[in-house]
Amino acid sequence: MSTLFGMPFFLEDQSGDIENSEFNDLYNRMRFSLRKTSADDAANTTLMVYDLSSPSASSRNDLRVPVACLTFGAGPTLGTVRIKTGPAVNMEQYLSRVGRNPKVRKFIAHDEQEYRWTHRPGGDTEWQCVNSSGYEVAVYSLKPAGEPHYPNSSGCSLTIEENYAHLAGELLASLTIMRHMAIHNL
Repeated sequence: MSTLFGMPFFLEDQSGDIENSEFNDLYNRMRFSLRKTSADDAANTTLMVYDLSSPSASSRNDLRVPVACLTFGAGPTLGTVRIKTGPAVNMEQYLSRVGRNPKVRKFIAHDEQEYRWTHRPGGDTEWQCVNSSGYEVAVYSLKPAGEPHYPNSSGCSLTIEENYAHLAGELLASLTIMRHMAIHNL
């Protein structure tokens, strides 16, 4: 069992780019990479989420095994998502709508629990993820207004509650899909 410190993971989004960024915890407890790995002739785009904080990530060969693989179709359209070594699933099925609002979607994570992302424009918190009991699991926050620009930092962050660290890669993957849908009005 890992040690709990009583504070969430504060993952700084280095670039803010939906296709290429590093997410590093303020206290170096967790680190992820989101990388665009290909865009094929059919205009499909593949993004990989890598866990750079795992002990096996020290070997270059282990970096080829992503936590998640996101393949977006041409147009831009949604495609498929593969979490860990599971099967590829259609993104529309993985993140299903909740009611009429396309920016509120739910998914079943690999821990077999339901989670829901909600878009919250207009404030510092752009996205919020809650579990089926309504408990906040993660938030994606934009750079606060008036904050100065710092080199190698977008000012955006993904905060994940400590008890949900085991879902960090999947939360980042599902958030990336949600951001893609919002950007492209899908």
